Amino acid sequence: MPAWYPRAAQFDRLFRRFAVRVHFRGRDEKMGIDAQGLRFLLSAKRKGVSFESPMMIGRQNFSTDLFPKRAADIFRAFGQTVDDDVLQSWGRTAYIEPLLVYLGAAHAASVDFSSYEGASVIHDMNVPIPDSLKGHFSVVIDSGTLEHIFNFPQALKNAMEMVSVGGHLLIVTGCNNWMGHGFYQFSPELFFRAFSAENGFVLDQMFICESDARGQWFRVSDPAAIGQRVELINDRPTYLLIQARRLFVSEIFAKAPQQSDYTVAWESEPERAPALPSPGSAPRSARQRVPEFVKRPVRWARRAISKLTRQIVPDFLSRPLAKMMYERQRAELFKITNKRAFRPVSWSEWPSDDAVRTTMAGESR
Repeated sequence: MPAWYPRAAQFDRLFRRFAVRVHFRGRDEKMGIDAQGLRFLLSAKRKGVSFESPMMIGRQNFSTDLFPKRAADIFRAFGQTVDDDVLQSWGRTAYIEPLLVYLGAAHAASVDFSSYEGASVIHDMNVPIPDSLKGHFSVVIDSGTLEHIFNFPQALKNAMEMVSVGGHLLIVTGCNNWMGHGFYQFSPELFFRAFSAENGFVLDQMFICESDARGQWFRVSDPAAIGQRVELINDRPTYLLIQARRLFVSEIFAKAPQQSDYTVAWESEPERAPALPSPGSAPRSARQRVPEFVKRPVRWARRAISKLTRQIVPDFLSRPLAKMMYERQRAELFKITNKRAFRPVSWSEWPSDDAVRTTMAGESR
């Protein structure tokens, strides 16, 4: 092996950097409906979302690499067959109205700031919508527009107000590694708190996946339900796929949503601001309930192990090792493999699970 040839670890790092650069350069400037977006719309249809009267936030376009083979494979995975000629014609139209008609739309509307993409309604989503648009649509679809609107709370409120009672809001948006794509990239907790009963909504389901066509779906846990923040550190552009349902008409954001861990802290100790527990740590009240006769031997064992470790391992080694183990343990909390925060989607959740599993496995190869 030549002397200049990099070691395996160095080569792996160089390759990963190169792969990430290529992925970013090859990505469409617009999110639109790509493979993951198409899967999301088809799964929403299968789970009862009505596309009878859809409204698009921004006139949504198809990803350029979707037709015809990849789209045909995805439809087949959902037990549906669409002729290649039809798929190719959809690809030539660029926009997704033909897909919405296929899903049951009588007429597809779209709203945008200007008419440059032919939106049917011209309105600045930074300001409130007129009453004529409120509660008018069975489904409102956003696949890459809301993050480009500066006044995001108002834009989200507008989208929520457009949904009729019993209708749905479907959102595909970037949560990681989309810096520079728009004004914002979002945290799951934002949508868990926004789509609440206070605002007349319930969040039916939220998934996270890499934007790559082969990215696996994970169901996202509500931070309030698991008692810790749902965080992720990765190196690939990543989507949130959100399906919310309107239960009744209510004044949306009459009370501003608050992050759940702070709400718990404020309610438990209102007289002072406590230090927030690290993710995964037990609440103070739980530790206080442990009897002293249990705590005493645990503390003794910790001191004994620490003393023994200092005697066996030199100090200049023990400290770096302890730091490395702590950092590794912390890093596990921010990985997609943290099953407390992200649960892999079981194929049993899909009605035609065998077809979906077969197609997805084929794409992964």
